[in-house]
Amino acid sequence: MFNIFGMITGKEVTVLDRNSEYHGVPTSSLMENAGKCVADFIFKQIRPKNKDILVFCGTGNNGGDGFVTARYLVKNYNVTVFLTGKEDEIRTGISKDNFKKLKKLKIKIYDIDSLKLVEKLLIKNEVVVDSMLGVGLSGGLREPYLSLVKKINNAKKTVVSVDVPTGLGCDVSIKPSYTVTFHDAKKGMNEKNSGKIKVVDIGIPKKAVDYVGPGELAAYYPIPKDDSHKGDNGRVLVIGGGPYIGAPALSGLAALRTGCDLVFILTPKRAARAITSFSPLLITPDRLAKDIAMLSPNLIVRELSREDRVAAEDFEIIEEYIPKIDAVVIGPGLGSDKSTKEAIERIILRCAKMNKKMVIDADAIQVVGKKPVIVKYTDTVITPHAGEFKDLTKVKLDSNLAHKKKKVEEWAKKLDVTILLKGPVDVISDGARTKFNDVHNSAMTVGGTGDVLAGIVGGLLSKGVEPFNAAGVGAFLNGSAGNNAFEKKSYGLVATDIIDEIPNVLKKYLYSL
Repeated sequence: MFNIFGMITGKEVTVLDRNSEYHGVPTSSLMENAGKCVADFIFKQIRPKNKDILVFCGTGNNGGDGFVTARYLVKNYNVTVFLTGKEDEIRTGISKDNFKKLKKLKIKIYDIDSLKLVEKLLIKNEVVVDSMLGVGLSGGLREPYLSLVKKINNAKKTVVSVDVPTGLGCDVSIKPSYTVTFHDAKKGMNEKNSGKIKVVDIGIPKKAVDYVGPGELAAYYPIPKDDSHKGDNGRVLVIGGGPYIGAPALSGLAALRTGCDLVFILTPKRAARAITSFSPLLITPDRLAKDIAMLSPNLIVRELSREDRVAAEDFEIIEEYIPKIDAVVIGPGLGSDKSTKEAIERIILRCAKMNKKMVIDADAIQVVGKKPVIVKYTDTVITPHAGEFKDLTKVKLDSNLAHKKKKVEEWAKKLDVTILLKGPVDVISDGARTKFNDVHNSAMTVGGTGDVLAGIVGGLLSKGVEPFNAAGVGAFLNGSAGNNAFEKKSYGLVATDIIDEIPNVLKKYLYSL
């Protein structure tokens, strides 16, 4: 039976691979299962009468799937493998391991030096396995793939593509009889370009699909280009402070540690003095004061008109900064003064008009709850806990995760935003897609961790990450940093300990690719 359950992109494949590894199913196991499934499909569905099968393998993990396929096929058929490069050009460790296993079996192996023999090999073999290039191909096919694809198509053999046809989406691509694809159909596949499509289960754990993990970070975090300049990698505006003077600083520092280039903080006079001062007398606890003092020169702080709150007359000052930034974090430490709410409503409307990405956090959520229309058709992430979700929607959530999921999806769709509901298990939804996050610890109930999360998400938005992915990556990054901090500080951790650990999480998951 041939089924297509949905469509996933190349980046989503990266997410699943990395998250599977995180949840205990290594990529080597997925590759083994994938190759076995392709071989089983050929045994059971095609049942070739000619005992000769030719497997074309690339030098990446798609080629690795082909190596495994060949290993299982050789039990019943005469198998020839054609490697589209040289053995020392195989790019991944697991593919290299599987190629070494092939060399111990009765399998004829050719490499790119034997390109002139391809026509003869195609004449001899009735079934061809296409395992050259997988998902994520950009641009047109290059040599030797362009020539190989043309030769295979012209040979008019029974072709089975592995996961996707080589060149899918390009002007020239393999036109297979069948495609055996893993976990789900890939974006752009149909029977015209992929033949009959068989979706097979290769053992990706459910949690790798439903929960955010290092896969989202690996797939969606934008690595700065070598020739980028200051400001190219994100500029964030933080609007907050009032009763809680440390909150906007925590958001700003978290955005910087997440990798954005510039952070502007617009805050009342008392908070501005505290953030820019090297005196620990102005901020409590002392640890927070010292950490902010060390990093405060990297924050561009502007005093607003009032001593202790954002007010309506501050709008003109704030308006000057909106064109200069890529994303704005609104809410940390604001309080709920009437004049503050009036100012916040005008700020949100102006950001919406200028197509600025927003994080709506803390007391600013009440403003959106009163007038939801102000965030319609915007790239916005709202970050409530259960009480703030009630302020936003008038809905009281119970402790049941399925109930939370349903309500978050419903309201994300209704408001046309991404909602990141904070809790024992975070629920992240844009109304069409939903993920969970359970990476955090009970010590993270300490004050300021929500401000850190808002800053991380704001930093990611400023770097061009779409709201749903920014919320998912942000939740995982914040929780992982919190877990690192907990290992060192136990129940004595404070919010700045989490900020300190953000670069370590980035280093662990981005540079292990």
